[in-house]
Amino acid sequence: MDRHPAYKPIAGLMQRYPVLAGSLFQVYNDLMLAQQWEELQPVELPNAGRVVVKGKRPKTDNVQYVLPCSLAESLSLAGFGAVFRELEGVSEVHVGICSEDSSVVYYRLSRGIVKPPM
Repeated sequence: MDRHPAYKPIAGLMQRYPVLAGSLFQVYNDLMLAQQWEELQPVELPNAGRVVVKGKRPKTDNVQYVLPCSLAESLSLAGFGAVFRELEGVSEVHVGICSEDSSVVYYRLSRGIVKPPM
């Protein structure tokens, strides 16, 4: 694994957060290789006990954040609140949910109550 191109930027965080290591590695690879996001950067959120991946979709200038997690994890509103508190000024976060078959599904979460687009 240590020879994989995606390993080096996230190696330290995978060691600090071993429970999140699999989903972090999987989401980082998906964003880099399949989704072709640019300027990927892992961001540690120590108060939330999580890591998010910061980057830009191809041909956009908007910085977006993805919260990797496993399908087997129990997520809570308090946990999402802690993520939003650490990411001051960020109005939305994508949750990258990884399954055992290596597929990743992304959901967009917004801070507070947001009216859906019509």
